[in-house]
Amino acid sequence: MPLTDTAIRQARPGAKPIKMTDGDGLFLLLQPTGSKLWRYDYRFAGKRKTLAIGAYSAVSLAAARKALAAAREQLAAGTDPAATKKDAKRTARLAAENSFEAVARSWWSSWKTARTEGTAYAAIRALENHVFRVIGSKPITTVQPVDVLELLRKIEAKGATDMLKRVRARISAFVSVVPAGRLSACSSP
Repeated sequence: MPLTDTAIRQARPGAKPIKMTDGDGLFLLLQPTGSKLWRYDYRFAGKRKTLAIGAYSAVSLAAARKALAAAREQLAAGTDPAATKKDAKRTARLAAENSFEAVARSWWSSWKTARTEGTAYAAIRALENHVFRVIGSKPITTVQPVDVLELLRKIEAKGATDMLKRVRARISAFVSVVPAGRLSACSSP
């Protein structure tokens, strides 16, 4: 019998994990700690696998069923849904590690060794105050020259021409040492 929201909310944990099945391999795992976790049991390439869908409070019954339908479509297409989810997580992690800010901070840590403490501090503060807020979270490969130009125009609109020159110089220095392919055609503006 399919699960209902009422039955899920009223479910109480026991001494051992409890499986509350919904059908088609979808179930809610009720942990002794009280957490309620959506799981999907399936077979791929002759092996039994389990896909973690999410926690009940964050993923509703309807959303879990939609995730089940998407996973079943992937299986029908010959793709392992757990491997797809793992690849997506890895891609997101790599994008975060290769954000404009992460790569710029890495550049700055090696650049600052040949500078005075004041110069190094001023350079990172300028980037933090004017650049990272705007394009810092973007993956380095997606930053375009127009993005840099846009943020430089914002600084110019404030009338801070000295800061404009400093930020432009820092970005130019950073871009000139970024390995090819890490920054998509982003030359100095």
